[in-house]
Amino acid sequence: MRQDQLRSLRVLQGWELLPYTHGNLTNAERLKIVKYYDDPPGVDGRPVLLQSNLRYDIKQKVRIGWKLYHFNSFVSDLIPVNRSLPDWRDTWCRNQNYSSDLPSATVIICFYNEAWSALIRTITSVLNRTPPHLLDNIILVDDASTFNHLHKQLDDYVNSTSKVILKRSSHRIGIARARMLPVQEVQSPVLVYLDSHCECSEGWLEPLLQRIKENPSTVVSPSVDNIHDNTFQYIPQEVNNLQMGGFTWDLKFAWIGIPQTILESREEPLAPITTATISGGLLAVSKDFFVKQGMYDTGMNIWGAENLELSFKTWMCGGSMEIVPCSHVGHVFKMKSPYKDDDKILKKNFVRLAKVWLDDYAKYFYERIGNDIGEYGNITERIKLRKKLNCHSFQWYLENVTPHQVIPDTYVASGPISSILKEDLCLDAPVPFPKFDAIDLYPCHGKGGNQYWSYTSIGELRRDDLCIDYLYDSMTLFFCNHAASQLWLYFEQDQIIVHNLTLKCLNIAQHYDGYKPLLTRCNRTTAQKWKITNFRIENFTPELQATMNLYKNLYEQHNNKLKKNRTLGHGMNLTITTSKINTLSFDMKREGFDNTMVGSKRIVHAQ
Repeated sequence: MRQDQLRSLRVLQGWELLPYTHGNLTNAERLKIVKYYDDPPGVDGRPVLLQSNLRYDIKQKVRIGWKLYHFNSFVSDLIPVNRSLPDWRDTWCRNQNYSSDLPSATVIICFYNEAWSALIRTITSVLNRTPPHLLDNIILVDDASTFNHLHKQLDDYVNSTSKVILKRSSHRIGIARARMLPVQEVQSPVLVYLDSHCECSEGWLEPLLQRIKENPSTVVSPSVDNIHDNTFQYIPQEVNNLQMGGFTWDLKFAWIGIPQTILESREEPLAPITTATISGGLLAVSKDFFVKQGMYDTGMNIWGAENLELSFKTWMCGGSMEIVPCSHVGHVFKMKSPYKDDDKILKKNFVRLAKVWLDDYAKYFYERIGNDIGEYGNITERIKLRKKLNCHSFQWYLENVTPHQVIPDTYVASGPISSILKEDLCLDAPVPFPKFDAIDLYPCHGKGGNQYWSYTSIGELRRDDLCIDYLYDSMTLFFCNHAASQLWLYFEQDQIIVHNLTLKCLNIAQHYDGYKPLLTRCNRTTAQKWKITNFRIENFTPELQATMNLYKNLYEQHNNKLKKNRTLGHGMNLTITTSKINTLSFDMKREGFDNTMVGSKRIVHAQ
């Protein structure tokens, strides 16, 4: 068997393409299915767009790829596994002088039932864009994959490729244990972890190794660029849009904007960024430090929470974490997890994380799961590890590492929002999350999750970094941006939720398939009454409290006028209708409000 056949690749004018059986087509066939044709498709990180009128067999291949891998593996198969990428680095990064004696690294790539082209492209990008003296090995860890191409075909590829080693688990052990599997036999001073659907760009490794050389107790992550899951376009992070890692109180990793105070203190925009957490899929760490810190929690199953466990532990036990913008690694972000029984797996992992590391702050996570903690295994060894390492408290972490983190005690309310008319129905966020569909009503289950809302001091109804917004009288989730359309006023005495921008009330309306929450003119019927759990009006900002008091007084005055008119026989409804908003707005301005319009958005606040 020839070498190129052994590697299951076809080399054409320097490009390594998959053979036809893996989805590669002749040039003539490609011209018919790809809208904007490069030869070959996807070079320089450009997107590959398929025609809308594809043959049935091609459509089937595309559908099967999405089902198996949760990204467009058909498009991935069209792109060379050694495709070219621009040098995404800024001039400042390219001009950096790195030490001549940087420590070498072993790259560990764990996978389960990965697409062939995505896996091979990840490996190839490491081999082609890493200085040979800095790369000792690439270790592939197969977490008991079942797909045929990941058995003999992968064995043949590894046997024909230098520096690549394959280790297999006989049964599913999960991402945390898979990452630890080869550690003890690694001789390199630095471990680099990558997901199996990445592409490393030029100069990706040196800045990571430089930071570890300067401080071996620092865990570093590259700038994680986006590889589009449908077109495989490589989209680098922009200098002006860099983000850092955070977390939500349901213990999910979250990308957050860099606070202005940090931005203003940075002398160079592309210098390493101190981060409270890292996403976890892509990181570099000193092997000695990683082992000393207890690596990962072996009690965590399959995936989930291992990144926050590493983040909290690193900071609380003597280390630090950074994102290095000069290092660019692209990553395919899958919209859906490939693992089954996600909720049960994640819940156990998150409970272990909370029990070991969050101290008294764990209560905020327990609220998110309806205080249904369930079974979480034995955590004795992890608690011993924390004591042995003489770690800080979680309060220290919040105060010193992530002081911008909002503590739920400062919320106006938190928990479910239920209808008074239909007491068994609660506002429910759309899934999968985040998904910008309409908010719905579902039977209240008391388990938190998609029915757990946070009412902030500035009037937002939040699900983590998403806020309830409105669109054509429907309610939807959108990224929180402090817009007036995301400000909601709850008047506890009347149990109504008023939308600041439209001055309409949240209403439960019968729909052909059940009940829906809609915005309608306020009329104080039971359909507009809601119960917000744990409501504490004193947690509103003073400005918003003043605004609500003025609203309430003006509302009462306006409705008293309507009552008087009705008593006189005019037959007017007890409501503030759309036609009366201008009148109310005039009254409010006279009473000290600045009621202005920004685009189509009303902003109301007390002067």
